Amino acid sequence: MENKIVETIRTWSEKKPNNIFFDEGENSLTYLELENMSNSLASYLEENEETGKNIIVYGGQNSRMVVSFLGCTKAGYGYIPVDGHTPVDRVKMIYEESQAICVIAIDDWPLEIGNVINLNLFEEIVSKRTVPSFSNVVSGNDVYYTIFTSGTTGKPKGVQITYSNLESFCNWMLEDFELKMEQRFLCQAPFSFDLSVMDLFPSLLTCGTLVPMEKKMVESFPLLFGSIPKMNLNVWVSTPSLIEICLLNPEFTSEKLPSLENFQFCGEELPHNVAQKLIDRFPNASIFNTYGPTEATVAITIVKITQDVLNNNDRLPLGKVKGDTELIILDDNGHALSSGEIGEIIIVGPGVSIGYFNNPEKTKEAFFMYEGKPAYRTGDAGLIKNDMLYYKGRLDFQIKWHGYRIELGDIDHHLTMLNGVKNACVVPKYNKSHKVQQLVAYIVYDATASFDEKEVTKLLKEDLSNKVMDYMIPQRFIFVESLPLTANGKVDRKGLINEVNK
Repeated sequence: MENKIVETIRTWSEKKPNNIFFDEGENSLTYLELENMSNSLASYLEENEETGKNIIVYGGQNSRMVVSFLGCTKAGYGYIPVDGHTPVDRVKMIYEESQAICVIAIDDWPLEIGNVINLNLFEEIVSKRTVPSFSNVVSGNDVYYTIFTSGTTGKPKGVQITYSNLESFCNWMLEDFELKMEQRFLCQAPFSFDLSVMDLFPSLLTCGTLVPMEKKMVESFPLLFGSIPKMNLNVWVSTPSLIEICLLNPEFTSEKLPSLENFQFCGEELPHNVAQKLIDRFPNASIFNTYGPTEATVAITIVKITQDVLNNNDRLPLGKVKGDTELIILDDNGHALSSGEIGEIIIVGPGVSIGYFNNPEKTKEAFFMYEGKPAYRTGDAGLIKNDMLYYKGRLDFQIKWHGYRIELGDIDHHLTMLNGVKNACVVPKYNKSHKVQQLVAYIVYDATASFDEKEVTKLLKEDLSNKVMDYMIPQRFIFVESLPLTANGKVDRKGLINEVNK
């Protein structure tokens, strides 16, 4: 079977061999180098006879990561991107859960286990200019990549995305997002975050250039504001949270950034006031709001934000569903609801994942067949009006925070593993735009005498940082003697959410 992504990149390597695919200054690589290096890596990987298995690709936002992804694909392996900033405990859990046969470590691999191709060996392999057989290229229902998300038990869940899933997404991106050939795409989201798929593949399929914005840049306003004008971007892909930060800079305007003409947002709700500021600053740009879970391949709805859309909606719509996909709103009894009624958003179509890796129980809970087509229960509440999807919050306790999806129970689990913590419950505090503003942790602390809450909070944050990603660390800790319980004896998280949002 064919793989249009592999074939298209090969075409660019022949027609546009000197075009840069990843802008790293003097170390930038061309499409010809991407093709040759990924061929050499694939040839090396083909020597292993376990095609179809997982390979972890570990590192940050650089060209070697993309070479690795393509090499895995050509050799018949699904890849698992793991960001180099991931805490060691989580890296170990992902490694163990994934059953990866190999690790390509572009950054220094933090574990002493695994069959590791380190950077030195990687460079040696990709310099050999060998060509694979292409007999096992990932295609059809083969798993293209697996992204591990937060899980309620503390163990991450691996969402498997097939070539067919990805093809459906890419076709939609190329048709509906007003993309042009040879544009420069912001590459800010870590490859372990599925938002990155929204810039990675559309860029490669249009002979574009990925322009990295590393974590250290986002964490320093002077560095961020000083770097953006030098990036000469055409297409901006990010969460709304990042654009909100950029808008703090009065020079983030079309006058100062005339090449920036296309904005795409996903990962969390786009606040009305942020969209208004962006339209005011970039009146001629195309601004797209999208929605979708990792389990349905990045995004499945689109709306172009205009002044009319802003004028007619206090809370912005998530958009119309893409052409090959259907949205169903179900009530608590599983019955389809009419237009304007609120229920659970169900996604039906070719972008829906085949399920969680090696986790049949969780797969059965979330995935099912609807009228003969693959479907996914999002856990999101919403309604459809005039063919537009509107978001009405979570049905459970999974939230979006800076674009990252977090199971609150995951943070609870890791908190209760820390010294002195008898019980914990993390809840979101929302702002007026219905967006998570802060994570608040209610802690039952095992102390025989009085203790300094500030000091204990500092220690808990430090200990937790070794176990979870930094965006999962609560900003505020409230110490209580006990957590409230529901009539069923479970921790009353809803009650705490109401308390913190009074």
